[in-house]
Amino acid sequence: MSSAFVDPTTPTLETLTNLSNLNPELSTLYAKISDLFSLKHWHQLTQAILSFLSESKNTLHPVSASDDFAEIINTHQALYEKVVLKCDSKLNPQSLAQIASMVADSFSDANQACALLQSLLDTKKDKLEASGTLYTRSKLILWKLQILKSLPTDSPESLELKQNIQHFLSEGSSTLKSIDDASEQNSSVHSAYYEASKAYYKLMGPPELFFREGMLFLNYTPLKSLPKLELYELATDLSLAALTGEGVFHFGTVVNDTPILNSLNGTENEWLLGWMKCMATGDVNEFHKISTTYASEIQKHPVLVSNANIVKEKITLLALIDMIFKRPSTERTLVFSEIALHIGVEVLQVEWVIMKALSLGLMKGHMDQVQGTVDVTWVMPRVLNDDQLKDLASRFGEWAIKVSKERDYMAEQTIFA
Repeated sequence: MSSAFVDPTTPTLETLTNLSNLNPELSTLYAKISDLFSLKHWHQLTQAILSFLSESKNTLHPVSASDDFAEIINTHQALYEKVVLKCDSKLNPQSLAQIASMVADSFSDANQACALLQSLLDTKKDKLEASGTLYTRSKLILWKLQILKSLPTDSPESLELKQNIQHFLSEGSSTLKSIDDASEQNSSVHSAYYEASKAYYKLMGPPELFFREGMLFLNYTPLKSLPKLELYELATDLSLAALTGEGVFHFGTVVNDTPILNSLNGTENEWLLGWMKCMATGDVNEFHKISTTYASEIQKHPVLVSNANIVKEKITLLALIDMIFKRPSTERTLVFSEIALHIGVEVLQVEWVIMKALSLGLMKGHMDQVQGTVDVTWVMPRVLNDDQLKDLASRFGEWAIKVSKERDYMAEQTIFA
């Protein structure tokens, strides 16, 4: 008499056995996943599957059509649909979203990748929760941007897709605020969202928004997790966006706070790193020297050619800020002729430069056109490099000595009074 009990894990274990038979070189990995599934060690199973999927070159193989794997493209998809989705209620929402996105990355067709991620969102929305949903939607946007690139710019499909992406970015930004970024998993949600938003603004502009989202992406993304080529491309794109983006003047943030620009060392764009350092320090002379030496390389970047006046204006303004910064707070009455010499412009242009800096909020003060001077009361805070920090420390030391002498003098006057 046969038993009426049917073990629900049996079909899944049979699938893993079939996959192992199709790919004997992966039998050890499939056996490990099978054992963990049988034992219901869900956390360990999740880690094993994530590890399996991350080794795409070694574990990604096509799956021959059969009753077991009809319409399944590769072993990653088979593992996802035949194993992961059979125990998804036991998995961490963020891990489920991450597994799905890694499987989507194994597809060469953007529409197939979108279909897989959209299916997860449609069928497992409650399981994914807010963090898993935002992660999955962010990865979905990256694929939709690939589709957008292939569409005619003004076609109805393109306009609708842009609207959908813009809506997601707005809605996702609000959702992100409700997600704590303290944990590693939630940091990956922030990383995924900003990866999608920077990709959108890289495609659509403006450059200042790409720069902002790119820097936020780096805040939540370890550099060691990014491929070397991606680091190089991002360093190049961030530099170009900073140089040409409206209102971007905090160059020290990217030059001194994150080592990503080191990816330009030893490449054809190493001069771009030099330009960024000049912007961060306000070194107008070195900037023009690099401009002359690498004129032909600069011409290869149309965005720099078309925005040449903006770039020149920025280095001029930052040279002025550097001049003010180097002055003691008690000696911030600057003469136009001295400013002209330091920032490399004619004296007649100095008034315009000062007015521009004041209007942009880079400095505060009062200008005397008759006397040809400007009294500075405040200057934009800066992220400093080692040399600038040493200079600042030296000035603090001088200030401390001056305060000490004043204190001793006041004490003597009090005694003799």
